[in-house]
Amino acid sequence: MYQIRKADLKDAEAIAHVHVESWKSTYSELINEKDLTNTTFENRKALWETVLKMPKQGQVVMVVEDENRVIGFVSGGKERTKRFGFDGEIYAIYLLDDYQRKKLGTKLLQAFVAELKTLGYRSILVWVLTQNPSSKFYERLGAEPIQKEQTTIGEGTYQETAYGWEDINELTFQET
Repeated sequence: MYQIRKADLKDAEAIAHVHVESWKSTYSELINEKDLTNTTFENRKALWETVLKMPKQGQVVMVVEDENRVIGFVSGGKERTKRFGFDGEIYAIYLLDDYQRKKLGTKLLQAFVAELKTLGYRSILVWVLTQNPSSKFYERLGAEPIQKEQTTIGEGTYQETAYGWEDINELTFQET
């Protein structure tokens, strides 16, 4: 049985594992291998320990578990660029490959959005590599493309697209 809950410090290692494994499987065809291998378990574990040990106000990290094993996560909070008029942002959302396409991403995002609403967020932005087929996930939930930009990952430059919901209540979570 799947369970979604807020993450805590004891989840840092499991989140790091999901982050690295999903990163490599999701981006293996989209990012140069040298740039892809820059994301290591050790640096992700340190990142998530820091995030969970000293959470910033308005930041949310949630996990989805299968029999007490973390299989995915979502994190977000205040929109970081302050250029597009959105107040919230999804920083990362990842699921292990075996758990994708089972509506768990949608359920995880739904719980995350509910938490953002309680914190007073009114709109949400998410950045996705333009070539990433996962962008369709956001489009199915009603996101509109906002802008494309170049981003640096490792030593490579890649295009990413910002998608957004100007009204957090416009996220359409009906079954697709």
